[in-house]
Amino acid sequence: MKLAVVGGGSTYTPELVDGFARLRDVLPVTELVLIDPDARRLELVGGLARRILARQGHPGRVSWTADLDAGVDGADAVLLQLRVGGQAARQQDETWPLECGCVGQETTGAGGLAKALRTVPVVLDIAERVRRRSPDAWIVDFTNPVGIVTRALLGAGHRAVGLCNVAIGFQRKFARLLGVAPGDVALEHVGLNHLTWERSVTVGGRDVLPELIAGHGDAIAADLRMPRSVVDRLGVVPSYYLRYFYQHDDVVRELRTGPSRAAQVAAMERELLTLYADPALDEKPALLAKRGGAFYSEAAVALTASLLRDTGDVQVVNALNNGTLPFLPDDAVIEVPAAVDARGAHPLPVRPLEPLYAGLVASVTAYEHLALEAALKGGRDRVFAALLAHPLIGQLDHADRLTDALLAHNRDHLAWA
Repeated sequence: MKLAVVGGGSTYTPELVDGFARLRDVLPVTELVLIDPDARRLELVGGLARRILARQGHPGRVSWTADLDAGVDGADAVLLQLRVGGQAARQQDETWPLECGCVGQETTGAGGLAKALRTVPVVLDIAERVRRRSPDAWIVDFTNPVGIVTRALLGAGHRAVGLCNVAIGFQRKFARLLGVAPGDVALEHVGLNHLTWERSVTVGGRDVLPELIAGHGDAIAADLRMPRSVVDRLGVVPSYYLRYFYQHDDVVRELRTGPSRAAQVAAMERELLTLYADPALDEKPALLAKRGGAFYSEAAVALTASLLRDTGDVQVVNALNNGTLPFLPDDAVIEVPAAVDARGAHPLPVRPLEPLYAGLVASVTAYEHLALEAALKGGRDRVFAALLAHPLIGQLDHADRLTDALLAHNRDHLAWA
């Protein structure tokens, strides 16, 4: 079984490789190819990947290349984890929206739109080359903004499923709080990528969410960086990203005074790459846990195994709506539990979504439609329309100023600008 990782020079990659090594019975990888234009990163990350497999006695072969076509040739699955523009672009995404009093973040708001505009054309080009070289390969997208990127891939007819680590992070956290095995915890996770709520937590056929909130609400709220009262009043657990909507102005004030997440991650990446260069290092370092992407490897292994081994396992993924949430168009991409087999991801039925959540989901879905239009066709007017539609912006003056700023900061990455 051959797997290719586009963006293989990412500091995330050792987390992924560690999962391949530990979960070899679930996903028997025989060949792993890391693909990245950055030769220095590839050598450092690739060398560590080989040492991780060797330490754990995994027989798989690791190679790396800057040649995308050669790397994906004959692959059974291709994982996408790239960042167009690197951390420098992320730093901008988190900074210039603040000038209008709007949140600066890499997956939502104006910064999220900028990332989508940079990313979608690149990912679609990669996917076309995968289709030519390995027409039966599955594409697993971990590249943000996952919902928009996955919608672009599926709209172009690619064999693709989107993946995020938020749901598996909640599953593992709740299992630890409850003192049960992660596999015993089933989530009613519903919404869009980075816009989800846990509406039930089932253990042994019983919904334990009320007692989970009652007994561990302080710990849950602290992880979300939201007041305990929010979790108590809603009776559900929102994802961390709902903070950008529920506490927008508070977040803006924080972002204006503290170091950006991009700056923190860039410093962390420099330290990680120094660690990776040590030939004695043969396991993922503890620092990697602070980089983000917790349990990414377990989620990626489970999803890829289900696609390639036709298991029908239920996993939380990003897939076409196709009537699952009846108030959304069929071609919207939602994030819900789905049965995953050799034909793709098939969302399970979902209880009617309460208006408090459905309204925001519908609004952000409309924005995502307009964002994808802008990414595919270009044009200032399309960028402006997407920004005006976003519930975190929604004002003419803000949308105009943010459009100009977005284009100015991203001109080198937008062929049409």
